[in-house]
Amino acid sequence: MNIDFTFENPTRIHFGRSAMSHLAEELRLYGPNVLLVYGKNSIKTSGLYDTVLAALAECGKQVAELPGINSNPRYSQVLEGCRLVREHSIDLILAVGGGSVIDCSKAIACSAYVEGDPWQHFWEQNRPVPQHVVPVGSILTMTGTASEMNSGSVITNEELKIKAGHIFPMAVAAPRFSILNPEFTFSVPRHQMVSGIFDIFSHLMEQYFGGDDDNVSDYLLEGDMLALISAARKAVKNPHDYEARSNIMWAATMGLNKILAVGKQQDWEVHQIEHQVGAYCDCPHGIGLAIVSVPYYRLVAPYGLHRFARYARNVWHIDPTGKSDSQLAQEGIEALSSFIDEMGIPRHLSEVGCTREMLPEIAASINRIGSYHVPSEQEILQILQESF
Repeated sequence: MNIDFTFENPTRIHFGRSAMSHLAEELRLYGPNVLLVYGKNSIKTSGLYDTVLAALAECGKQVAELPGINSNPRYSQVLEGCRLVREHSIDLILAVGGGSVIDCSKAIACSAYVEGDPWQHFWEQNRPVPQHVVPVGSILTMTGTASEMNSGSVITNEELKIKAGHIFPMAVAAPRFSILNPEFTFSVPRHQMVSGIFDIFSHLMEQYFGGDDDNVSDYLLEGDMLALISAARKAVKNPHDYEARSNIMWAATMGLNKILAVGKQQDWEVHQIEHQVGAYCDCPHGIGLAIVSVPYYRLVAPYGLHRFARYARNVWHIDPTGKSDSQLAQEGIEALSSFIDEMGIPRHLSEVGCTREMLPEIAASINRIGSYHVPSEQEILQILQESF
């Protein structure tokens, strides 16, 4: 491992069928005022909303609510949450939902006491967090982002047409505790489940496709990818397979809690592309990632053949006998493409609300970073056109 690193993760995880039994003990560590942040109707129809309110009442909490968080959380929702934090002197933000709800909660926690515009403060100027940051706890209902154990927050600024992530300091922004019961994911609709699965897989590939050193992290990433592929195939056949859903949930958390990225050169261009696709089309994040991944990897594979050939051998078990690295790399990408089809994920931007007229403007707005190859704006546009 050739890159120095510092690793830190302060989140306490309660995992499994009994995880919710720890909620009351966690709540008692914080003051009386709680902001409950959640999505639309799913936690109410499942009964989880009532369970959480009962625990809050048992612990004597005063509750303010911020419902309706979008799957791509809006900056306007962050600002509304900030207002509620200040108005109710909130001591804890409790996020109940998937990564979007938790991302929004972290943004609120760090932004509530910022002087001026938080978007400029964090997303544009990357300035320090204020002294007063509200702690966050989470109850996870959909897997994918690993927001339950990291300090990242991806927010869409509707006015600017920018979807962007910001990494806050782990010590202040990572959830203090996260409750992970795989049974809570059983009711997630199939299209959201497979979207989350590909989001996890994309996180792993973004970290994997960088560097040519012999790195422990790459072996761990391969293992997580193999576990995810196996569990995903079982979950698609039987969404109530507890073991499969538990493995997907833990693969997601491990996939972006920073432990698999230590000492790693990384890519993250697929996410840069999808973020702007999402800003214009509001498509589900994992679906957008799947749509643009294959054409992107076809473009960049010649610049990182050694790693793409290894990916084909170790992740997709492609027999290397008599094959060049170039052949292996392309077969690995085709195996990825087949996996996307196997999951039943849409393959075209036209299926998620994009129009052909949008593509040049989207291409011009994308951050170009890359790892093995930094794509030009024209190459980005080509990827979008091939994805359409």
